[in-house]
Amino acid sequence: MKALVFNVITNSLFSIRIPFTWQSALTYPILPPSAIIGMCANALQRYKNSAHPLVCLDLLEDEVAWAGSKCLTPCVTKSYITSAMVKWEDNLGGKFTNALGREYAYSRSLQVVVIFNGGNIVGEVGKALKVTPLTCGDTESPISLLDDVHIKDVFRASALNRVRTEYPVPFTKDTDIVDGNGKTYLMHERCKKRDSNHPMRTYMIPLREERKILVPSFLTVHITNEKPFEVEGTGYIITR
Repeated sequence: MKALVFNVITNSLFSIRIPFTWQSALTYPILPPSAIIGMCANALQRYKNSAHPLVCLDLLEDEVAWAGSKCLTPCVTKSYITSAMVKWEDNLGGKFTNALGREYAYSRSLQVVVIFNGGNIVGEVGKALKVTPLTCGDTESPISLLDDVHIKDVFRASALNRVRTEYPVPFTKDTDIVDGNGKTYLMHERCKKRDSNHPMRTYMIPLREERKILVPSFLTVHITNEKPFEVEGTGYIITR
């Protein structure tokens, strides 16, 4: 297995909306798996300049085994009141806009890891990320590469009983976390529905809160049903 590992700089304020929050529009503090897959698919389509965007998305959905990110620097979130256009025509005195709350985050840099089942498409996606404009989550959140896109080997770490990770961990009632700090979020693992179902999975993101600032942390997990992987020179990933 191979992985793409790269660091990104986010827009000064980015908002990747948690799907079930609309009137409040809360944001994730990191890039969720579905947003990362969508970003890679958009980059690949622009790089190829031929295939339909959904063709590239189908290809990535089949090839990506895991996608996730972590904060490299502290993250601050803050809510703002925005004005949303709700209609273009109305009688004189009518209401054209609606006030909506939206949460934005600021984190100077993040690290993204994308693990692929095979190695055939890894190089092509890596090139696409380096030469195309990148947005993540929505068109209002452009991101830029901080440095190169690295291709790393991925190894199964099945012999380990405990794993320390700085990346999101699937969180269930059976997850045995023995050390560290984290905050739980529901996230989509994929962009497209499968079998008329599009479930969200609970992840614990290694972050601790200090004076209303989210600071990068870690989680140490006692391995039971989880599948740990080691990404060369990067760290451990825990999946189910």
